Amino acid sequence: MSTGLLAALAFLPIAVILGLMLGLGQSAARAGVAGLLTTLVLVWTAFDFTSVAGIDSRWVGSTGSFAEAVFSSATILWIIFGALCLHQLQVRSGAIDVLRSGLSSLSTDPRVGALLVAWFFGLFLEGAAGFGTPVALAAPFLVGMGFRPVQAVTMVLIGHCVGVSFGAVGTPVIAQMSVVDFTGLELSRAISVYSVLIGGVMLVIVAIMAHRAIRAEDPEKMPVKHAPFWPLVVAAGVCFLVPMYAIAQTIGPELPTLGGALLGAIAFVGLLTVWRRIFKVESTSVRDAIGESEGLGVVKILRAASPYLVVIILILATRLLSPLQVFTSGWVWQWEYAARFTGKFEPLYHPGTLLVLGFLVGGFVQKVPMRQVFDAGRAALKQLVPVAVALLAMLAISRLMVHGGLIAVLADTAAGAAGGAWPLFAPAVGTLGGFITGSATASNILFTDFQQAAAARLGFAELPLLGAQGFGAAGGNMVAPHNIIAGCATVGISGEEGKILRLTLSAAVLYVVLGGVVAWFLV
Repeated sequence: MSTGLLAALAFLPIAVILGLMLGLGQSAARAGVAGLLTTLVLVWTAFDFTSVAGIDSRWVGSTGSFAEAVFSSATILWIIFGALCLHQLQVRSGAIDVLRSGLSSLSTDPRVGALLVAWFFGLFLEGAAGFGTPVALAAPFLVGMGFRPVQAVTMVLIGHCVGVSFGAVGTPVIAQMSVVDFTGLELSRAISVYSVLIGGVMLVIVAIMAHRAIRAEDPEKMPVKHAPFWPLVVAAGVCFLVPMYAIAQTIGPELPTLGGALLGAIAFVGLLTVWRRIFKVESTSVRDAIGESEGLGVVKILRAASPYLVVIILILATRLLSPLQVFTSGWVWQWEYAARFTGKFEPLYHPGTLLVLGFLVGGFVQKVPMRQVFDAGRAALKQLVPVAVALLAMLAISRLMVHGGLIAVLADTAAGAAGGAWPLFAPAVGTLGGFITGSATASNILFTDFQQAAAARLGFAELPLLGAQGFGAAGGNMVAPHNIIAGCATVGISGEEGKILRLTLSAAVLYVVLGGVVAWFLV
């Protein structure tokens, strides 16, 4: 079989998914099942598991791939379940309304609220936990602020992507470190150049979406008098990107996203307060919004935010306090099959567990009756069931493509065809990996070796291309089907994943193209 035909066949599962979701508007579940059947036919006919070390038959390859997919699905569903429980609790207790009123005390402009949630809050959660947590938590919050579910999921997916390269306390870069000889600081510096130059573009897209959404939905929601919006967009970009870049250039990969979001949010809220006073914008105070004395109003806001605060505290404690980090990550459930397929779950360290704890402790702090807490959990479980099919199908496709050699064929073909123009396409490889697996970490594991080999083969400097890989992998998160599935599930629009993908795809293409241009100049 010719190399070109083999590459075309390797791309076929992706083409089926894109065609059904983008072209025909089908749900991720239907597209996933069709793509899975296509992949199964290919790995049992045109491709051969035996070409991968340690896999001696198609049966072993198929069962091992499915085992990994089922295990990964369960760990991701645990995150979604925790986020759904938390959201259901906030809705049933009325806490979401209190928090929305509290946000109005910062600005009467709902577009500024979108910046606070889709940019700073989403980036903070990505830096601290990653693995789908930002979309699962931030999108419902935007819905509570009045944005439509499709708009909310799309804005968070685009807004948090620039922080994914250093997400989950630097996990994607740590994955790169395991397969190359460069230090974490060297890789961090290489990636952050792309992020600081292009990240602001993603923020502008979010701001445009928020601006159009409010005007289209109800022009009267636009305040009669409010501070100029677009200078605040620039300020929001500077507040995050400058500390992110400084941390990445001087400290390493663990804290650029987490630290940048935390420091940036503090600076932005302070600036917002000054900005509002300069323009003499009238806004609803916390006290007036809640209808209580100022002190009691603040207490009520803190109580309403308690589930989120508990999750943030648990994430920071388990990631940054070394003894606690060692203890929680030391409890590991893992398995191995045929010396090739593995799975690992850290129950005390996993974001899903922390979300469930936030749900339970938050319910106690808010003094929600136990029956209401159970009702919230039941409602979350009911929402979770239809999501499982789509999620399992997509992950099964990704594992079959990896172990069946389809990904390797696609990567090799791309490098050979691009030749000297490879830097323009290097970020796209990372994005492809992120799209298929839904994880920048997994994309880096898949393609870092390939990027380094391509650089050596074509005579290019390695670090800029490894930086392009780490940067591009983050872009895959905004179009990864199972990330979109998770976001849709948490806001109750399962089945409308195709709409989200159509909106995020154009942003992802722009992200990749700009990354390629930067890579070209750097190399």
